[in-house]
Amino acid sequence: MDKQSGTDSNGSGAAQRGLWRLMLKLPAMRGRLQLLAAKSSSLDDLFEAYEEASATLERMSRARTRDECPLMEEYETVCAEIESDVIHYVLQHPLNGRH
Repeated sequence: MDKQSGTDSNGSGAAQRGLWRLMLKLPAMRGRLQLLAAKSSSLDDLFEAYEEASATLERMSRARTRDECPLMEEYETVCAEIESDVIHYVLQHPLNGRH
């Protein structure tokens, strides 16, 4: 949170943006995701990776068509895999002992 901390601040900012993107993409899990993120930083790496991959995909899709940029499909796959990992994590970590 401290602006002087450099990479830590940037990392947590990317994690927060990734969380927001995932909350928009996975509305059915929004509440649980938000609670799990607040309780633990164990998802931060996935949130950061999702932010980076989805931001890159967004830039590519604005600049080029799918035919011009074959990497777009790879980034779509990466985003889908991260979404799947997050869903799996949320389902495997019930809140307050609930399933």
